[in-house]
Amino acid sequence: MHPGRPETESQAPGQPLPQTPFSQVLRHSTREVHDRAHHSRYMNALLDGRLTLEGYTKLAEQYYFIYSTLEDAADAMTSDEVGAPFVVPELHRTQALVVDLERLAGPGWRDRITPTPATRSYVERLREVAYDWAGGFVAHHYTRYLGDLAGGQVVGKLLERTYGVTGPGARFYDFAALGSPSAFRTRYRALLDAAPWDEAEHERIMAETQHAFELNIAVLDDLADAAETHRAA
Repeated sequence: MHPGRPETESQAPGQPLPQTPFSQVLRHSTREVHDRAHHSRYMNALLDGRLTLEGYTKLAEQYYFIYSTLEDAADAMTSDEVGAPFVVPELHRTQALVVDLERLAGPGWRDRITPTPATRSYVERLREVAYDWAGGFVAHHYTRYLGDLAGGQVVGKLLERTYGVTGPGARFYDFAALGSPSAFRTRYRALLDAAPWDEAEHERIMAETQHAFELNIAVLDDLADAAETHRAA
């Protein structure tokens, strides 16, 4: 049985099987790896308040490398018929990260931050697949931004509650310019369902989305390995 075409008891003989929307299939196919990312060692320590603010800042620094590359790819996608509808400037996070890092890491932070090995691998993969393959761009776009709009908001609240950080320092999680997150997610699912991808392309995109989650987990694992120096007292 194909995951995108579930059989139903009410299906009349000889009738075509109903097609499950791709957005649902994609979400189902990434559920396990999504849960692993959410419950990674680093995220558990952060959400439990066991890291210093500097420990969170290390994550924002890695995000700067990732999002600046992803949003450079978005610029390349503006002329792609399939990829262009997914380019939503209100989602872009690089400028928010610049503001945050000025507050969190201090002036001159660009000269001091370096990508971890996992972040370098992540950026390399983005350069390989997200600049000229719409499906690859969407796989990574979906993985990052929809997570930011959902679970990422928990981190934004944590910054205020645990560290007293609002405004600059937490702008990454401010999507006010986007409007209703729920309405946007509905719009995004409609884009996924309407994109002119065949079954083979759906399989490629699902595989790349799972790979994107694995790359995210690797970044979090790199940060967890160094987190002992940023434990809250």
